[in-house]
Amino acid sequence: MKTKAAVSLTVVAGSAVSAALTYRAFRREMERAETRISSGSKVITTSRGQIEYASTGDGFPLLIIHGAGGGFDQLRGFESDTRLRSLGFRPIFVSRFGYLRTPLPADASTEAQVDAYAALLDTLGIEQAGVVAISAGAPSGLRFAAKYPDKCAALALLVPAAYVPGSRTTAPDAPPLMELFRRTLLKSDFAFWLATKVARGAMIENILGTPFDVAERASATERRRLHDVLMDILPVSKRWAGLLNDVKVVTHLEPANLPQIKVPTLLVSAEDCLYGTFRSARYLAEQIPGARLVMYPDGGHLWVGHDAETQTVLTEFLQPLAGLIKESKGVPDYASL
Repeated sequence: MKTKAAVSLTVVAGSAVSAALTYRAFRREMERAETRISSGSKVITTSRGQIEYASTGDGFPLLIIHGAGGGFDQLRGFESDTRLRSLGFRPIFVSRFGYLRTPLPADASTEAQVDAYAALLDTLGIEQAGVVAISAGAPSGLRFAAKYPDKCAALALLVPAAYVPGSRTTAPDAPPLMELFRRTLLKSDFAFWLATKVARGAMIENILGTPFDVAERASATERRRLHDVLMDILPVSKRWAGLLNDVKVVTHLEPANLPQIKVPTLLVSAEDCLYGTFRSARYLAEQIPGARLVMYPDGGHLWVGHDAETQTVLTEFLQPLAGLIKESKGVPDYASL
């Protein structure tokens, strides 16, 4: 009996120590996440409400629209950020509706989001900007280019979520397991963090939309990028409202007036993107006049194995805009704003 009691006590003690170490690791990760989102951004009041944004550089402005699970911080580590600034650009990273410090308004439609972008640019005194939109940010990027052609100088859409004729435009009711997933994993910071440790493959495929085998055979640099993108979703509790709104938007995609988009347009996706954005990219390239399509045979939703190529393609596409700031008349000194 004493032996059994001793074994039981040892198991309990071991479990307690393991739980304590696990929670300590979680707290360290959360502290890093909180530090990341608490610096470098501002909340500005516009005619369409408050919007959080971060801005670097003092060249031609680029409106950077993040994907699901993002915020102003999602793409600030984007390698091309530094390259774009060195080429003469001013990236402006926004937090879309419901993400971080941008509130979710009663009307959080794509149309309202587009008007918020326009209001942000107006408040900053910016007449025209290039637009780079990622994944679930693509619907608003497309609509912005169509609705505000004078404000949009060029449009780059990476792995875009967009309406395609013949595809399902509404989603069936979520099964119980998915509903549980939404209400726990995407609402609890600890549950999300723990899943990245014990179910990494499932998270890469279901959250990052990238085949696990593609991730496993990637270079160390690319695997690190995947890890960083996944962990940068923390704190997910401060992105929850935006995530739910994105689910609503991308499962009820509406046609856009694509022939109306006259600006230079770049589309990038991969054949094995688990979110199916290759279909959207192909359709958009066919419908937008003069659009350029770059399609990779593999790489998933994060174009794994093609990041350097994507950065080069993007910067070369945007580079002609860098000279526009020098030709403009009466343009504000962006660095002083």
